Amino acid sequence: MKVVSVVGARPQFIKCAPVSRELRKEHEEILVHTGQHYDRSMSGIFFQELEIPTPDYHLGVGSAGHGRQTGAMLAALEDVLLAEAPDLVIVYGDTNSTLAGALAAVKLHVPVAHVEAGLRSFDRSMPEEINRVLTDHMADLLFCPTQTAVDHLLAEGVAGGVHLVGDVMVEALEYNRAIAARRSRILEDLGLAEEGYLVATVHRPANTDSRGRMIAIIEALGESGRPVVFPVHPRTKQVLADYGLSASMPENLIITEPLGYLDMIRLMDGAEKILTDSGGMQKEAYLLGVPCITLRENTEWVETVEDGWNVLAGADKERIADMLRHFNPKHAVRRFFRDDGSSRRIVEIISRGSHP
Repeated sequence: MKVVSVVGARPQFIKCAPVSRELRKEHEEILVHTGQHYDRSMSGIFFQELEIPTPDYHLGVGSAGHGRQTGAMLAALEDVLLAEAPDLVIVYGDTNSTLAGALAAVKLHVPVAHVEAGLRSFDRSMPEEINRVLTDHMADLLFCPTQTAVDHLLAEGVAGGVHLVGDVMVEALEYNRAIAARRSRILEDLGLAEEGYLVATVHRPANTDSRGRMIAIIEALGESGRPVVFPVHPRTKQVLADYGLSASMPENLIITEPLGYLDMIRLMDGAEKILTDSGGMQKEAYLLGVPCITLRENTEWVETVEDGWNVLAGADKERIADMLRHFNPKHAVRRFFRDDGSSRRIVEIISRGSHP
């Protein structure tokens, strides 16, 4: 079977790595990188560290507004699919690359598999929510990480092709955590002690598009009383400059470029707390047993909140500060997210031809 896998952003590289390893044992995979994340810190280093094969196609779409970016991807992906004539297209997660890959395939009557299907934040103002809902309603195979995701699909009338397979991000994290502990020197390079620092990331438009929200978050971090490692997304770097904030960042913030996966795992693993608006980092924090303060009013990973290891603080300075002082879960995580060979299970289902 010939399978086209479409990726374009950091979280998708992580999810693709274990699936690609399994897929290539039995099938021909054509890997397409849309170029949604395009510089080395956001793309190339991930392919190197995760040992992902070099993409067969690099579309080079780059950064743009949602409509222009998705449209450019759609046109380029249609050409790839017409040239390759695959039996199946696999898309991952909830980015514009996900939606464009699914839509290009559906228009050409090529079956679609969605890895990480069924997630919902129930916030339609988030582009990611629109992408994931539309992709799920186009997909023929829906690979869900949790029973909650399955239940979301059933509530929307999506029942055919739904499979509870476990979480490929758990597989990727477990595979790479020990490697990161051996190879990464990020704590030594930054002069950090275990559990003596915080990690923060901010990149969602709901935060970066608001100067007030960014000021509130940065002030809360500045008043935390700890070193805060802040790997800055390129878009965040630009808005900080546009808002006139770059030159007056608090002294306790350790500003870095985006980090590779191994350094980021090691950094999160040793942190006292993690503050983020990233969906993937919320779950990784939970898996690593590190308390997470989510800089959003909602989450697609409700299980992390229900288990008491994640709290929603939005961009409320006082709430963030309060959580930094008092949010200290002591019980063991319940391990809502399991692997149990999720990539192998995905490939087995694909191999059975469980799609129209």
